[in-house]
Amino acid sequence: MTLVNKLPDITAHAANTAGTVRHVPPSPAASAIMLTFLGDHVLDRDVCVYSGSVIEVLARAGVSAEATRSTLTRMTARGLLRRQRHGRRMYFGLTERSVRVLHDGSVRLWQTGAVNHDWDGTWTLLAFSLPGERQRERHDLRAALAWAGFGPVQGGLWIAPGTPEIESVRALGPHIRVFHARADASTDVTEMVAGAYDLPALAARYTDFRTRWENAPELDPLADKLHLVTDWLQIIRRDPRLPVAHLPLSWPAAGAQELFFRLNERLAGPASEIAAGLLDTVPVLRDDGHRPAAAADQLGG
Repeated sequence: MTLVNKLPDITAHAANTAGTVRHVPPSPAASAIMLTFLGDHVLDRDVCVYSGSVIEVLARAGVSAEATRSTLTRMTARGLLRRQRHGRRMYFGLTERSVRVLHDGSVRLWQTGAVNHDWDGTWTLLAFSLPGERQRERHDLRAALAWAGFGPVQGGLWIAPGTPEIESVRALGPHIRVFHARADASTDVTEMVAGAYDLPALAARYTDFRTRWENAPELDPLADKLHLVTDWLQIIRRDPRLPVAHLPLSWPAAGAQELFFRLNERLAGPASEIAAGLLDTVPVLRDDGHRPAAAADQLGG
């Protein structure tokens, strides 16, 4: 019997916890809904959107006007949005920073996906050693490593498949060591993965997603799509994308991803039609007050 078959039945674990799962999407932060909205309706369009339009759209998704205004203000202060006034109305557009963030999310959604079939067999190993008095930094480092897709093997040694982004921990400099390697034939990689990652918890996120969305009533295509994409993106951003060859046969990510794609395709057209009727947009202006060439060409200018 292989270790894959000896691992806990992931589907059974999730089913045992289904009674505690909400059958509607969990309430995401207003900023998460905002990013989904920007990715769906502003990214790559060279437009700014009237704040009142944003408030109206997010209200359909259950976000209060106050929360939307606060989110617009915070994102502007963080360099994720830019203001552009037209008459008495204030419009908001993307910055270079937010474009990078949104393109990264788009790649994660539509290209990288939730199932790692193309792993090349390499691992990133990261070892760290911090003095006892730096306990807070040690805690923060572990959180950053988990977010980047690492799992603890033993002591201060962590692993992640492939070559994940580790810029967030490079500031520790001499306290970390990073290697790229392949497992020796004598190493049971499946067992190592099961020990380094909480597989039942990872699987439950996908099973819970299916529970929430499989038979969910379609009430408002625009709001439903905002919640669907936000819910899915929050799940896959926390997934270390472990190689499928070393996961249990019942791993639920593929089924959940298929459901996401199917629902998104069904909602996309109606959601876009509703948004087109609600959104007041203007072309992005350069700092000199002129439209970028691409936007001018699109408008026949």
